[in-house]
Amino acid sequence: MHRERNAKIIATLGPASSDAAMIERLFLAGADMFRLNFSHGSHDEHLALVQAIRALEENQGKPIGVLLDLQGPKLRVGEFADGPVRLREGARFSLDLADVPGDSTRVRLPHPEIFAAAEPGMQLLLDDGRIRLQVSRCQENRLETIVHTDGELSDHKGVNVPDMVLPLPPVTQKDLDDLEFGLDHGVDWVGLSFVQRPEDCEALRERIQGRAALMCKLEKPAALNRLEPIVEACDAVMVARGDLGVELPPEQVPSAQKRIIRACRKAGKPVVVATQMLDSMMRQPVPTRAEASDVATAIYDGADAVMLSGETAVGDYPEQAVSMMERIVCRSETDPYYAEVQKARRLEPEKTTADAICCALQAVVDTLKVNTTVIYTESGFSAQRAARERPAAAILSLTPKIATARRLAVTWGVRSVVVPVLEDAQQMVDKACQTAVNEGFAAPGELIVIAAGMPFGTAGTTNLLRVTRIPSH
Repeated sequence: MHRERNAKIIATLGPASSDAAMIERLFLAGADMFRLNFSHGSHDEHLALVQAIRALEENQGKPIGVLLDLQGPKLRVGEFADGPVRLREGARFSLDLADVPGDSTRVRLPHPEIFAAAEPGMQLLLDDGRIRLQVSRCQENRLETIVHTDGELSDHKGVNVPDMVLPLPPVTQKDLDDLEFGLDHGVDWVGLSFVQRPEDCEALRERIQGRAALMCKLEKPAALNRLEPIVEACDAVMVARGDLGVELPPEQVPSAQKRIIRACRKAGKPVVVATQMLDSMMRQPVPTRAEASDVATAIYDGADAVMLSGETAVGDYPEQAVSMMERIVCRSETDPYYAEVQKARRLEPEKTTADAICCALQAVVDTLKVNTTVIYTESGFSAQRAARERPAAAILSLTPKIATARRLAVTWGVRSVVVPVLEDAQQMVDKACQTAVNEGFAAPGELIVIAAGMPFGTAGTTNLLRVTRIPSH
């Protein structure tokens, strides 16, 4: 079994999808990679999920990616003395460092870094943006604000600060503990939350030390100011529209999403569009027409993957949500307009041997109408550069490393197979032909295009392109 579509699907696991039978159903419905949200659940619970995924992988004979999504630093207000309070538009409300329960006029905000960075006129968004405050006066341990959007505020609600770049560490102690746990149990990707600067990515990469790939989540407006350096500093990007949609005005989110996708496409880095894609399917078996259009738009824009969050983690219809996303992606990619869009958006190759080879591969596919390309890759780099070209042919990635195959589960169009280490070019051709036939990508007598790096086993040396016909006998 292999997917007919090119864009990938990531499904988040949670209480609605925590048993092995449901995880298998989600995979068969179309999930290529599973996300473990470490904002929730214990290490024992996450370990059980990893073990279930690996057992499924062995049973299906297909590499499956696992994404560990770190919680990141959370900003929250303190507690209230007498339960929730109602903040009225135009009223004055203070936030301070006093360890005293709050009331309708003030509440504790145990984050000194906010007081240090705040200036009059800046906004504070509480409870996922439902309550909007504007800073009117700043003191060392107190902020006076005016309520611009009224609402009910209760204990420990989240705080967003779209106008500030805070000197927060990119990861908390909890994140570090979760990271070591995940790396010890073989996760393939690590998602870094609330990235503001490329230095955030670099700090975490030093801790990962190559044991997993790094996906940065763009959910802070400050990250858009340094978008290209952030993309350069990580291995993939997630357009995390949840918090991004809180801190940016709603009308700016679509253009931000498109800008992020373009930056990642140019860099040849996978990009995932996430959050509320089929949100209504948490409680009903079909999405709204607007949600279906939202998923399709991400596909037309060139996203490598689309992700389900609460729909599969805590929703009532997890399997149906994956199946619906699969159908939307497949229908979008078979639209003739989709091929036109991808062709029109082809990127200029960088002046490297690898890009020259992959650009030539694209030309061969178009000229000879080849249906299958075979990429030999040690690190996954060659397969990603081939995917950057969006060829009109299946990309069959052959690699001796299961870790590489799993990481490529998020890359557009790449179907990975683990093969033994090859010794010479003839072995490469024979294995390419054999695997293309065995995996159902090509038939005897058909042409395939092969790209590889010589000598074998050296990462990042894509320098060989070969067209061959699969033997008929």
